[in-house]
Amino acid sequence: MSEKMWQGRFEQPTDSLVEEFTSSIHFDRRLYRYDIQGSIAHCRMLAECGILTHEEASQIVQGLGEILREIDRGELALDATQEDIHMAVEQRLMQKIGEVGGKLHTARSRNDQIALDTRLFMRDVVLECRRLLLETVRLLTELAEKNLHVIMPGFTHLQHAQPVLLAHHLMAYVEMFLRDEERLAQCYDRINVLPLGSAALAGTTFPIDMEMTARALGFPRITRNSMDAVSDRDYLIEFCAASAMLMMHISRFAEELVLWSTEEFAFVDISDAFCTGSSIMPQKKNPDVPELMRGKTARVYGNLMALLTLVKSLPLTYNRDLQEDKEPAFDTADTVRLTLAVLNKMLPELRFQGDRMEAAAAKGYALATEVADYLVRKGVPFRKAHHVVGQLVHHCEKLGKDFTDCTVEELKKFHKALDADLFGVLTLQSAVQRRMSHGGTSPQRVREAIGAVRIETTQRLERVNADTPRLS
Repeated sequence: MSEKMWQGRFEQPTDSLVEEFTSSIHFDRRLYRYDIQGSIAHCRMLAECGILTHEEASQIVQGLGEILREIDRGELALDATQEDIHMAVEQRLMQKIGEVGGKLHTARSRNDQIALDTRLFMRDVVLECRRLLLETVRLLTELAEKNLHVIMPGFTHLQHAQPVLLAHHLMAYVEMFLRDEERLAQCYDRINVLPLGSAALAGTTFPIDMEMTARALGFPRITRNSMDAVSDRDYLIEFCAASAMLMMHISRFAEELVLWSTEEFAFVDISDAFCTGSSIMPQKKNPDVPELMRGKTARVYGNLMALLTLVKSLPLTYNRDLQEDKEPAFDTADTVRLTLAVLNKMLPELRFQGDRMEAAAAKGYALATEVADYLVRKGVPFRKAHHVVGQLVHHCEKLGKDFTDCTVEELKKFHKALDADLFGVLTLQSAVQRRMSHGGTSPQRVREAIGAVRIETTQRLERVNADTPRLS
């Protein structure tokens, strides 16, 4: 059992079971690159401020670089005896360069160090998620344009409501994902703040230059309160909240793919590459990928609740409870990135059955609103028109026929304003083309929406690139 860096105040060594219980190295080891990156910036700042000599800083920076390469190559064992990634790196540094390595921790604490590491990690995660999301938007927009003239039933209460363009339906998800990207962009701004220099909780007595460290690590701002800096986990909770909403949107889309790929709907064919078979039924083609997208949404929700519950009763400032913040955040990051990557590979492989969709759109008296609007244009109050058409639907249902099967004389029994020109508006094409209101399902409006989203996606990608840190 190795002696801890903080062992001086203790008479007894740590119990072996306690070492296992308190160790975080098995999950925070993935922060090693960020930990070393932050340490190098901190070390150079200490030298520029005269707290370390330049010779000492050079030795430390060289040693940290060697440790980075050792971990990259899998040559440095990271186990529970090293407690956490910070102690593992510092211990190895002192093995390599001696006591001068112990000077690295001057003017900082593990409290502000881990806050820095997780912010650096989350910064990269959020940038990657934003890029993946904008690719999702691009692919959905391409699908919409490709299927611009496909008409499908629009649903409310999962019942046929009114005909819409499939492209319009797909562009609804584009709007959801653009909101998700916007939330992540706002979250990124609050992540992108330097906490290093706050030390344990009260700041430091050494004449450090936090602005210099911030520039070196690409942070545009530094924290204003050292107590908040070391205890704040809002940025992790906010990321998990934004991710929960993102996964909810993916889950809604996945649910529709599951429904639409059934024999009962048969609206879409999902590529074999994204389905699996049955161990007993040879004919099965199961939409496992969309199903897992729904399922993985649950774990992201759970991670959000875990973090909220973790932090809700913590007094200022740092408490060891906060060690438990990383696994939910890491799991959410991994789940969201993988789900988006798989979604982006699956989208181009979807094949929509336009004929089947259009045939379904004509069922269920989906053009009833067209009849009501027709009467309104003839001067009939909408509530009266609604009642008349309801009676007409009931009549047609009893006889098992559609509006277009009725004679003009038959229609006039329900209202004298119903005439032969009604049949000109009782087509699916007319129903969608005439919905020209802003955000409506007419082909013209959907084309405009596609064009606007293309421009916006390009602009947002430019912002992602601008947000990407320039490290000095």
